[in-house]
Amino acid sequence: MVFKMEKIINIGLIGCGTWGRNYIRNFEHLDDAKMYACCDFSEKNLQHSKRVLSSLKIYQSPEDLIADPEVDAVIVATPAVSHFELAKKCLNNGKHVLVEKPLTLTSKESVTLMELAKKQGKVLMVGHIMEFNPAVVKLKEIIDSKELGNIYYLYLNRTNLGRIREDVNVMWDLAPHDVSIVNYLIGQEPKRVSAKGESYIVEGTEDVVFLLMEFENNILASIHVSWLDPCKLRRTTVIGDKKMAVFDDMENVDKIRIYDRGITYNPKTEREFEDFGSFQLSYKYGDILVPQLQLSEPLKNQCTHFVECIKTGSKPRTDGENGLRAVKVLEAAQKSLKNDGAFVDI
Repeated sequence: MVFKMEKIINIGLIGCGTWGRNYIRNFEHLDDAKMYACCDFSEKNLQHSKRVLSSLKIYQSPEDLIADPEVDAVIVATPAVSHFELAKKCLNNGKHVLVEKPLTLTSKESVTLMELAKKQGKVLMVGHIMEFNPAVVKLKEIIDSKELGNIYYLYLNRTNLGRIREDVNVMWDLAPHDVSIVNYLIGQEPKRVSAKGESYIVEGTEDVVFLLMEFENNILASIHVSWLDPCKLRRTTVIGDKKMAVFDDMENVDKIRIYDRGITYNPKTEREFEDFGSFQLSYKYGDILVPQLQLSEPLKNQCTHFVECIKTGSKPRTDGENGLRAVKVLEAAQKSLKNDGAFVDI
């Protein structure tokens, strides 16, 4: 269904925790949509949401919210284990749906949702919010322009102290952001992945994971996620054969720095150099460039895009296929975790 321009899209929210309340705040400021109803098993969360937005219609049951004929689209911001069943119910009831990351916990479930969305003619979108971050979009432009040259490797850190979860491990909790960033920046799926982790706090639930992704052209991407680190890090480093770039999401303003640095191999004979140290390698230490960014809140950008796709019938930037690509990586990495880090093909 493509909505006429004058139609205000009513949004239903399932899951009114900390992140759910961010959705309520953002939809307050959109002209073409409004947060119409919400649902949560916690009475405390419901009352807090009602105080934030008094016009909210409150539901105790997800099924009752989904069945409301006035609800046009639903945001699923619940624990990952419930994503598939809730999204399926939304689509079967003719609702557009935005599912928080990860889309599902298996690729089979993701494919099922994609097929159902296509059959119902509804928008299916996944909350890969980092792809709506202006700094990540800028970094993608820098990579595609070849300013960094050919990419050697990337490494990403997403660490902090807590919050320890028991429904999923740290990889399924934090790494979907970084997997989506890498897939977006490189523009392709990895060939295979490996993952090693440990369960230090809750037995059977990894709280630190090191994930390695191998791509075509010998590109590597390393992801470190942890609930146990003393410092909160949200950093992506890209190493090219001409320059290097660092995206630090914890920086308030200068989120990207481009380093004009590198190493050049010189295949000449030893007699052409003054000393042995300069025989094969020369080092470049150039300037550091900070690109100007038009900063905007990624979640607001994501919400705006979701509404625009509903109104126009256009394909979301982070559609079901996008979500599936991340789930396939995480699914393979989970197999690797249980097999002592052995590489698993995608």
